[in-house]
Amino acid sequence: MALTVLVNPGAGDEQSSALAEALKSAGLDASVEEVEGKDIAKRTAELARRGDPTVAVAGGDGSISAAAGALAGTDTALGILPLGTLNHLARDLKIPFDLEAAAEILANGKRRKIDVAELNGRHFVNNSAIGIYPLMVVDRESQQHRLGRSKRLAMLVASFRTLVRFHHERLRLLVNESESELIDTPLLFVGNNDYRLACPAAGKRDRLDDGRLCVLLMRKKGVPGLLAATFRALVGLTRPDDMIQIEDVTRLRVSSSRHEIEVSLDGETQCFEPPLDYKIRPLALTVIAPA
Repeated sequence: MALTVLVNPGAGDEQSSALAEALKSAGLDASVEEVEGKDIAKRTAELARRGDPTVAVAGGDGSISAAAGALAGTDTALGILPLGTLNHLARDLKIPFDLEAAAEILANGKRRKIDVAELNGRHFVNNSAIGIYPLMVVDRESQQHRLGRSKRLAMLVASFRTLVRFHHERLRLLVNESESELIDTPLLFVGNNDYRLACPAAGKRDRLDDGRLCVLLMRKKGVPGLLAATFRALVGLTRPDDMIQIEDVTRLRVSSSRHEIEVSLDGETQCFEPPLDYKIRPLALTVIAPA
């Protein structure tokens, strides 16, 4: 089976060597291309237009999400070779993080259709957030660039600083174009399909083809309560008074009096002008998954 595998040049010699060995062991006739993260979507779209049946990406959630957005609505399947830190989509598809095992699935797996979510024309495969989380990501990335801190340490510092300084977002939500409500919340979470909140599977998804968004709102709290609720969310021990879930959402419009809102999409943050229009695209993406 001949295919193109896209990998970020920052993967490093050791990971690149392991990737080449894994592809060879799986019997794949693969052409490996180094592509900068910002160019992955463009290159993936080019390969889809060429008619490639499958395009594989070796990387983390950001790279996978970029490729998925380019392939949504096409006949080209996305192959996933996890190289990142979290790899949420690979985990929920039950693709192992071991490169040799993932390459075997790429060679012998089956084509499967899953949902993707969309925000103002931008696709995401995992989740989006407004409020404390994107602010934490911005702070974390700043520390990594300025101070050279590790991702884990920078996120710990960013979490504490953001929680102490944060002011609630005032948002108006229009659910499925029929129900509008004004809310104050420290965090609005929108997931591609339903996320579990309770341990031991907190943060995981049982399905990727349910055709619905997972919309969660953290209740308004003071700083001590917010710290406690955030900690419980991180360890999967949420209480009923921490989060509100809005059921059966396929479309969500988020309005604000602000000119710009910082939003995270699959762990990467950018600014959007409201209103923010979320929707689910059922079965829009084909992936290579375990048989």
